[in-house]
Amino acid sequence: MDHIAAAEERLLHERLRQKLNEVNAAAESHLSGINDHINFTLQKAYFKCAHDCFDRRYKQDEISNCVENCSVPVLKAQNVVESEMANFQERLSRSLRVCQDKYEAAKLQKNNSNPLADLESCVNQSVKDGIAMIPHIAGKLKAYLSIDD
Repeated sequence: MDHIAAAEERLLHERLRQKLNEVNAAAESHLSGINDHINFTLQKAYFKCAHDCFDRRYKQDEISNCVENCSVPVLKAQNVVESEMANFQERLSRSLRVCQDKYEAAKLQKNNSNPLADLESCVNQSVKDGIAMIPHIAGKLKAYLSIDD
């Protein structure tokens, strides 16, 4: 690989990193209310509930069961968010792998197209599609968690 191609590839990798930062920023923006709901509203309810479990009339195992039951809403909410985001990340990752595969194939074919430009275009579209999905994921999570906007 010549120096120009190597420089172009480094520049492309930097632009790709910026695109992924855009996805992260969009996700943080749309999910901040959901995370606040879990970290404050549900956690607060958990601690109040757990506090009420500590009653001298209860045996230790009853207290433990009570506290465990108090944690269920928080844990379920966290698991749902983690699962949805893992699914989103997997879809985005698959889409980006397709772009990488097309790039590798184009380099091998050595036709007159510009593989780096095609890769960048493919990645831009994948990122755009991913960012467009985030509000829908956030809406689904808000509905599941009964969060009003």
